[in-house]
Amino acid sequence: MDKQLRSNLVLIGMPGAGKSTVGIILAKLTSRDFVDTDVLIQTTQKRTLQNIVDTLGHEELRRLEAETLCGLSIRNCIIATGGSAVYSHEGMTHLASEGIVIFLDVELPVLETRIHNYRTRGLAKRADQTFADLFQERCALYSKYAEITIICAGLTHEEVCLKIIGRVRELQS
Repeated sequence: MDKQLRSNLVLIGMPGAGKSTVGIILAKLTSRDFVDTDVLIQTTQKRTLQNIVDTLGHEELRRLEAETLCGLSIRNCIIATGGSAVYSHEGMTHLASEGIVIFLDVELPVLETRIHNYRTRGLAKRADQTFADLFQERCALYSKYAEITIICAGLTHEEVCLKIIGRVRELQS
């Protein structure tokens, strides 16, 4: 695969893993633009993710997310995806064709301390799913699609970024 074609760095992981925060810092450190697909969905739909889930259901949010991912045609960007991006095989395949997919692996207890608005955050999940259920279900998908996995335990956002930069350099050399 031509390295120039894969100029994006795509962040995947659970809600609360730090994809948006790490993404912004990483964009600055690597001189790339930053794109948050959750924000793209909210902007195009003119409503919050939670409103989409409440009115149209979690499957519709996943469909909109897949459509957004597949519609991206950008270069030299850091892309922070929604936590449910990995449910779209087509979307993930498209992102991987234009970028390196990086899983920000954060342990469940840490995520639980970061996510206080589980019921209102706009998560693409079944009504009966707990956060632990969601974590269990998604971790296999994150691992499946990730080209690089960053274990974030004990690291600051800046340290996560430096690890990503190092691993990307290794991959591209």
